[in-house]
Amino acid sequence: MALAPAAWTELRLAISRLLAIQSEGQQKATPHLHAMATAELFLPVRPGGFVDFFASIQHATNAGSIFRPDAPLLPNYKHVPIGYNGRTSTIMVSGLPVRRPCGQTRPTSMDGPVFGPSQRLDFEAELGIFVGGSNKQGVSIPLRQAWQHIFGFCLLNDWSARDIQRWEARPLGPLLGKAFGTSISCWVTPWEELAAARVDPPPRDPEPLPYLRGPGDQGLDLALEVRLNGEVISRPPGSSLYWTAPQFIAHLTSGGATLRPGDLLGSGTMSGPERNQRGSLLELSWGGTDPLPLADGGTLTYLRDGDELLITASGPGLDGARVELGEVRGQVLPAHTP
Repeated sequence: MALAPAAWTELRLAISRLLAIQSEGQQKATPHLHAMATAELFLPVRPGGFVDFFASIQHATNAGSIFRPDAPLLPNYKHVPIGYNGRTSTIMVSGLPVRRPCGQTRPTSMDGPVFGPSQRLDFEAELGIFVGGSNKQGVSIPLRQAWQHIFGFCLLNDWSARDIQRWEARPLGPLLGKAFGTSISCWVTPWEELAAARVDPPPRDPEPLPYLRGPGDQGLDLALEVRLNGEVISRPPGSSLYWTAPQFIAHLTSGGATLRPGDLLGSGTMSGPERNQRGSLLELSWGGTDPLPLADGGTLTYLRDGDELLITASGPGLDGARVELGEVRGQVLPAHTP
C-alpha cells in the first residue's frame, strides 16, 4: 500500500497468473491453498487512521426525518462531505463476534440518564476504502489524483448503539455509541478489479465547490445484500452515494490532514429510496416505530443477542463477470456487565 500504483498492478497480475485455472502457476500454488472454513482469518492491515463519512443522501434524509421531521437534511449536507474520526483499536476482521456495549442513555420517560446495555444495537452496511500512498501534512491531494491514492475496497459494518449515540452525540458527535466495534472484510479488492464498476455520481444541486468537482469524481455501481440469521433483509445500492471516495480524499487533505498507507475510510450507511434498500435497522424499523417484518412471522426493531449479520456485495468486473467483494460477518454477544 505504501508503493506506487504500478506496483499494485504488478502484484495483482502476478497473483492472477499464479491462480489461473489449469496453469503452471496454479499447479505450483495448489499445495499451499487452504479452505477458508479451516483457516483463522486476520485483518488485512491494521489501519492507523479511520474516518467514517455520511455519504448516502438517502440515509441522511431518512435519519434526519426520524429525528428532525421538519428539517431532515441539514444545510451543509450538499456542500461538504460530513464525517467523523473513528476508533481504530476496535476494528476487527469479519467472523469475530461483537459484544453489546454498555453506556449512558436517556429513556424518553426519564429526566436524566441511566447506565446499562444498549437496547438499540444496529448495523450499518458500508463500503470501506483503503488508502495507498501518502501526502505531506498540509499538502492537499487534488480530486483528479485521488484514485492514485485508493488501494482497494472492502465491506464494512459500523456497529452502532443508537440509544447511546443519541444521548452523547450533541454537540461533538458520536463516541461510545460507535467505539465498540467496526467489522471489515478479511481481504481487500484492488480498485483495478472494479474499474468497470465506476459510475458518475448522482446529479448535485448546488454544484460542489471547485476542489470537490471535476475529473476523478466517480462512484461504484455495487449491489449489496444484508442477511440477518440467513434471511435477506436489505439490498442497498452502492451507486446511491452522494459523495464519492475520491471526494473523501480531496476533502480530508484540503484541510491539511495527513493520509498514510493503510488508513481506512468508510462510506457511511448505504441506502436507497425503497424500504428494502435501507442499510440500517434505524431506517428499516423507522427508529423502532415501524418494526421490520421477518419471514418467521416475527418483527424486529434492533439487534438481539445471538443475531448474526452478513453483508456481501458484487460489482461488474473487467471481463464481464461479477467481482465479489470480501464478506463481512459478525454475531452479537451479550453485554459484559461487571
